[in-house]
Amino acid sequence: MQSKSGRHAVMVAAVAVVAGVLVVGCDPSGNGGGTGSGNGASTVPSAKNMPDPTAPSAKTPASTGSGTPSKHTAAHCTIKDVKVTPAHQAAKRPSGTGTGAAVVGVVNTSAHPCSVKGYVTVAGAGNGAPGKNVPLTVHHTGTASTVVLAPGAQAWTKLTFVQVQGEGDGYCKSGSTPYSYPTMVIGVPGAGAHQTAMDDGVFAECDNTVTVTALSSTKPA
Repeated sequence: MQSKSGRHAVMVAAVAVVAGVLVVGCDPSGNGGGTGSGNGASTVPSAKNMPDPTAPSAKTPASTGSGTPSKHTAAHCTIKDVKVTPAHQAAKRPSGTGTGAAVVGVVNTSAHPCSVKGYVTVAGAGNGAPGKNVPLTVHHTGTASTVVLAPGAQAWTKLTFVQVQGEGDGYCKSGSTPYSYPTMVIGVPGAGAHQTAMDDGVFAECDNTVTVTALSSTKPA
């Protein structure tokens, strides 16, 4: 049988243990193992420290919102954006009595930048009827690259024909009959077909064959 003093000692010890548990569970320093919402630091990051999902990342530049394309992103020109200028005889051309070579411009007639790239097609115009056009065999020279045209700016191409030789009606070295077209139909890549004439005379050539340079911002000689 425990004495009165022994029972008193046991009760004091039990109270001390309970008090210790309460102190650990409510550690005001936040270093304890409690998960309560007291003054201790929360294990869930606050909204202040979380990344903003609407903010642009370092790998995705933010849009300027201007809606104006840069010189590298201008939309491709359409048939409504451009026209082909009259052709003029090139300074550097094969010897002979025909056209030899002609320079043609593609001008942006719209109010916004647009781009062109590649090589034009060439056909002899057939008396006002597209079905009667005579496509020329086209050979390419130069490297195609994107040319961005500001409103009013031009891209250029040079058409070098198989030259007519001799006087009068002339002749072709191949033995074929020379061809003469008052106008040519120039196909601009992605921007339709456009009819144009020489600014002086007609297109006279042999073998219905032409070599064209890639569209360029630099005017060829």
